Amino acid sequence: MLSLLHIENIAVIESADISFDRGFNVLTGETGAGKSIVIDAISAILGERAYRDMIRTGAAKASVRAVFTDVPQYPWFAENGVEYDPETVVQREIFLDGKNVCRVNGSLVSVSILRKLGIQLINIHGQHDSASLFDEDNHLAFLDAFADNQALREGYAQAYGAVAALRREIDSLTMDESEKLRRMETLKYQIAEIEKADLESGEDEALEERRKILQNAEKLSSGLEEAAQCLYGGEDSDGAAGLLAQAEHALSRLGRFSDSFQTIHDRVADLMYQVQDAAEEVRDARDDLSYSADELEQIESRLDVIHKLRRKYGVTCADILAYLEKAKQEMDEIEFADDHLERLKGKLAKAEKAAWDCALALRKNRQEKAEQLSQRILTELTQLDMPRVQFSCQFEELDLTPSGADAVAFYMSANAGEALKPMSKVASGGELARIMLAMKNVLAEKDQVSTLIFDEVDTGVSGRAAQKVAEKLRSVASHKQVLCVTHLPQLAALADTHLLIAKSEREGRTYTSVTPLDLEGRKRELARIIGGANITETTLKSAEEMLRR
Repeated sequence: MLSLLHIENIAVIESADISFDRGFNVLTGETGAGKSIVIDAISAILGERAYRDMIRTGAAKASVRAVFTDVPQYPWFAENGVEYDPETVVQREIFLDGKNVCRVNGSLVSVSILRKLGIQLINIHGQHDSASLFDEDNHLAFLDAFADNQALREGYAQAYGAVAALRREIDSLTMDESEKLRRMETLKYQIAEIEKADLESGEDEALEERRKILQNAEKLSSGLEEAAQCLYGGEDSDGAAGLLAQAEHALSRLGRFSDSFQTIHDRVADLMYQVQDAAEEVRDARDDLSYSADELEQIESRLDVIHKLRRKYGVTCADILAYLEKAKQEMDEIEFADDHLERLKGKLAKAEKAAWDCALALRKNRQEKAEQLSQRILTELTQLDMPRVQFSCQFEELDLTPSGADAVAFYMSANAGEALKPMSKVASGGELARIMLAMKNVLAEKDQVSTLIFDEVDTGVSGRAAQKVAEKLRSVASHKQVLCVTHLPQLAALADTHLLIAKSEREGRTYTSVTPLDLEGRKRELARIIGGANITETTLKSAEEMLRR
């Protein structure tokens, strides 16, 4: 459960430490006091999106720190190399440049990885959740969450994936005759053009290297000749090789007088052999150097052919040859497409049968669980002062889709004698809030999340219905930690822990504080919610009676 929340420099909250307890925790306060900021801060440490606009004016960064107690040893900890501690500390810092730094038990994690932990720690239910119930696209997901049919869904997804892959392959091979003829003519031309060039892999690099030599042949010849004379010598001078040979001969007679002379001799002898080897290589290179204008012209012509092919088929000769093989393969596929299509259609028929088997098993499970879901929701709604409501999951059978072969829509009737209709057409705001609460309560029993947050889900609810909603939330809080932002006195009166969010001004700046209320404080806050800013003895007595009752 969430036991402590520290908020720093988020919007109008400069610094706040909020302690939550087990059971039913309620947050109240004037509109605009900062209740939503507390929820935004909790969302941030759950890995939800955080904006730099959240940072308090004048501050360099905002930070949130949360302490969770009695945290189960989720696989998440081992999978992400984070040390497990039943008292888990989550921190997040948000900087003006948009950078986020997240830590769990001191270990750095990314926002996306933090989000995977966050969904296991807390579920936040807001007013937008009520709106999502109107969208029939979400109804199947609600049913699947209740049905706990993940294994069936995974089996179907695998089978459907095989069907989709085969369908794509068949589509890629299916073309009309005129399109097939046009494509074959194009491929024939391309294959003939590349084969006519008779390319070799790496030929372009070799030709470009040879062209460079031919274009600079005179410079190369002059340089090699000069180097040969320096090494071998000429009519007027000895070359380096000859001089080193003389030096080696002179030093060879001195070694018997001292080891140091022998060392010098060995070094000079080594140099002599190296220079002699180099001289041989220079002479061979000079003798092998041959060039002609005809050869250069032939190379230029060949490179021009290669260049034209490069513009069409690839950067190098290797790329062009690879394109050739691909074109030949495509040509074969088109020529033998009918045979290949028949084989693929046979595979597709088997894959579709396997997918339908999975889809029908999934449908059977959904239909069975739909009855249970309807009964559970009706029970919850009866407890929420909607005794005459009717609720049903209506199925429509479809072809294979990524989520199965079913469409599901929630139908209801809020009043006796009225026919069942799509929920979006018959539910009022207050009814929808209670339906959402009923569904969330049913689904919450299926997950291991220990903390539920309800952010003003009581909108549109009043009177006896509000009392029923309050009692239902109190009931949920008997086995889950519940945090509820509310404007209803019926909800606030049933809280185990009541926190007041208040806004004040000091020296031209706005500040928000969070204060746990004692009995007297709760009485005054309830009186404010009942009667507004003008707290009277009558409203105080009404508040006291609500708390006592």
